[in-house]
Amino acid sequence: MKRLLADQHAVHLLVRKVKTGFGPEVDCSVWDGLEMEPAPEALEAAEAVIHLAGEPVAQRWTPAAKDRIRRSRVEGTRSLVGALERQKQRPSVLVCASAIGYYGSRGDEVLTESSEPGQGFLPEVCREWEAAAGEAEGLGIRVVKVRFGIVLGSEGGALAQMLLPFRWGVGGKIGSGKQWMSWIDAADAVELIAYALRCAELRGPLNACAPNPVRNEEFTETLAEVLRRPALFTIPERALRILYGEMAEVVLASLRVMPEAALRAGFMFRYPELGPALRDILMAERPQTA
Repeated sequence: MKRLLADQHAVHLLVRKVKTGFGPEVDCSVWDGLEMEPAPEALEAAEAVIHLAGEPVAQRWTPAAKDRIRRSRVEGTRSLVGALERQKQRPSVLVCASAIGYYGSRGDEVLTESSEPGQGFLPEVCREWEAAAGEAEGLGIRVVKVRFGIVLGSEGGALAQMLLPFRWGVGGKIGSGKQWMSWIDAADAVELIAYALRCAELRGPLNACAPNPVRNEEFTETLAEVLRRPALFTIPERALRILYGEMAEVVLASLRVMPEAALRAGFMFRYPELGPALRDILMAERPQTA
């Protein structure tokens, strides 16, 4: 949101619960994608729509959780596209989130936007999710489906979960450590969304990953070096499967994803390498001294 406001865009947020504190320059409307369509006035005269809503994947996949994960993405996106269809003046672009989970675990295979989808629950959800967003193309709207990798930032997310064991001195690689991790600095993720809004060349799938994926063992070593903490332990695959059940497949997946579409469109990553990205993020977390 800050990035859009910095570019002098008017911003209208769609949220599930009433929130305040966004400031006078931001409008806000309540929308639950599983219960109703967005209010027509919330989308009126919108030039672009960014859709990032979805039930968190990082939880134990009970049948009920899997249903929430699927419905929040697929039905929520269909609800949004249905509301856009009823607008007299439709936006020129819809940027909809997706995930590199679309590809499934693929070992050492280099994956680009043209790679086939994988098999399993998460690839199936991503295919349906992207298909729902793609229905907006029939309305004359340019659709960009952003397949996010692991987003690294200082405001929670995946990195926050990784930091705690390292700070306690019990961090380490996951399983064999040979699996590929496709990551992106949060600042680059935000900038890529903004780029997708204004770059007419971008449409269809867009991998939101840095151009230098790393193996889990390299990620572990780099994080330990930046934190100046040891990385002596190994988290056994069996322990993850006991703890997370089916969702452990996401943690153990090997995804070597390249941002071919972004690079072809001229996007410049601020953080193409993992070390500088982690150093910048973790420096921002440290308290400033006078």
